[in-house]
Amino acid sequence: MRSLLLCCTFLLAVPAWSQNTNVAFRSKVTYPGQTLANIWGYADNNGKEYALVGALNGTSIVDVTNPANPVQIVQIPGASSQWHEIKTYSHYAYVVSEGGFGVQIIDLSNLPAANLPYHSYFGNGAIGQPNNPYLTKAHALHIDESTGYLYLYGSNLFGGKAIVLDLNVDPYNPTYVNYVNLIGYVHDGYVNNDILYAAHIYAGVFSVINMADKNNPMLLGTQGTPNAFPHNTWPNGSTLFTTDETSNSYLTAYDVSNPGNINLLDKIQSNPGSNSIVHNTYIKDDYAITSWYKDGFTITDVSRPANLVQVGNFDTYTAGSGNGFEGAWGVYPYLPSGTILVSNIASTSGGSTGEMWVLTPTYIRGCYVEGTVTSANTGQPLNGVKVQLLSTTTSENTASNGQYKMGQLQSGAYTAQISKSGYITQNIAVTLSNGVLTTLNVALLAATLPVELIDFSVRAEGNHAQLQWRTATETDNAGFEVQHSRDGTNWLPLGFVPALGNGNAGNAYRFETADLTPGAHYFRLRQTDRDGQSQLSPVRTVQLLPMGLQAVLLPNITQDHCVLQLRTAQPETVAIEILRADGQSTGRHWVLQVEKVTDLPISVADLPAGMYCLSLQTKAERQIVRLIKN
Repeated sequence: MRSLLLCCTFLLAVPAWSQNTNVAFRSKVTYPGQTLANIWGYADNNGKEYALVGALNGTSIVDVTNPANPVQIVQIPGASSQWHEIKTYSHYAYVVSEGGFGVQIIDLSNLPAANLPYHSYFGNGAIGQPNNPYLTKAHALHIDESTGYLYLYGSNLFGGKAIVLDLNVDPYNPTYVNYVNLIGYVHDGYVNNDILYAAHIYAGVFSVINMADKNNPMLLGTQGTPNAFPHNTWPNGSTLFTTDETSNSYLTAYDVSNPGNINLLDKIQSNPGSNSIVHNTYIKDDYAITSWYKDGFTITDVSRPANLVQVGNFDTYTAGSGNGFEGAWGVYPYLPSGTILVSNIASTSGGSTGEMWVLTPTYIRGCYVEGTVTSANTGQPLNGVKVQLLSTTTSENTASNGQYKMGQLQSGAYTAQISKSGYITQNIAVTLSNGVLTTLNVALLAATLPVELIDFSVRAEGNHAQLQWRTATETDNAGFEVQHSRDGTNWLPLGFVPALGNGNAGNAYRFETADLTPGAHYFRLRQTDRDGQSQLSPVRTVQLLPMGLQAVLLPNITQDHCVLQLRTAQPETVAIEILRADGQSTGRHWVLQVEKVTDLPISVADLPAGMYCLSLQTKAERQIVRLIKN
């Protein structure tokens, strides 16, 4: 008998979300009293599709064949834990958790009936025998379907190193093979055809390991990641993608065709400047489908891995973006119908009601613009040239070899502006089409500069900005127009500073703005000659802090130490207390006098593993920062 509305409810009305691109809402399943972790999917031989949802109290199996009308079949009891990871092999689901139950194995062959056999594997052979350690928990898992081996990561055995189980004889009863005694703790990983891509989150690197000989694994190469906190890995041919589970993190692409010489190709953020945290990425048909916690999930065109282009997104957490571990934990894109499943840890209203979203994507290729910028005077490549599509946010600076690669979703006719200080700016018409590479090579002419600008800086002063610049020489200089922008694209004049004189000695200038709102502000100078000719300076950016308190915890997940970074525009007294997940005090508290930026080192080595909250209290506000102790 099917279990309906016992531990979950179904919301089928279509809300009006904004800023979602190429993804359509179909339905949502809620789990009152249960937060959600990762999610996976399963399709049987009869065309039925299912979501396998890692809920607080066990694995929820939901029929999503009709994405507008999901129906829960059953919830298999499991570890009562905030961590659950699920993968499938043949007609079996394999579930692990940091809350115990070993490897839980569910036989899905009876679906859509609810009577599904299941049991737990705690080890055999060298583990799980008298006088030998038992396998009780693991953080994540992956299955090498090409060879029939299951890999466990972050278990209670062998310091969390990868463990190999054989599924070939009996997938319902695995057998222990060995563990991978290389590098150290593995948080997550991907294995195919005996090549393991392991994410060593605390070491800040990923590794490539040849597992053909399970008794003698061979380390082929390692590579650090941009934020030195790699959470998961997923390959696409000779390209490997990683996610760093930290604030202001990236989905990053690497060329791993030669594991001994790994090269970073490109990196992308879902919402640059928001400090959002990436979590899990999966590759399908040259698209990366990636969960980004508070930003929901994104679809990135990775067909040109050195030029990543975001082409779709859906925000499943509308309570705000930025740093924090709320929102989308996992995303599953592999159902034959194309339906995408997303697991939200909890609803935007807070509490402990998890959400499983059912969505339909439309996959569209990006428009790519690539080329080389050289000096028309010398023929040499130019570094640091800004190439921008006017009226858009698409821009890129050339590398040391003069090359640039950028892209966007929207096709159409645009003007590309190519600019560099000391060179004559060029505006060139380009037409972009989805899935088409537009090659734009440009040669810039050096400008004869009547004014040599040798220094230009901007700094925040309370709620206004202080601009200073110096010249080495001036000839026929009329002065400088100070220009301001909030987005780096649309510029308005703030004032004009007349020239102080002309000659070889140069001059020093200063300009102070009126009050500005908090956030990013962009400034540049338009130097004008007496004959009306003008040139633009490089752009300078300053970030004005809000008057309130800003707090960032780095890292958010730790075994021993972390640093709480506090920022205020004005001096503030901040009372800080570490609370357990139930709101009770741990007895750890501080009172700090914070001015501008203050770092508080925190040791949690003596706290039990679990979830905690840092309560931050000033006279005017209270904030909560989430901490997970491993």
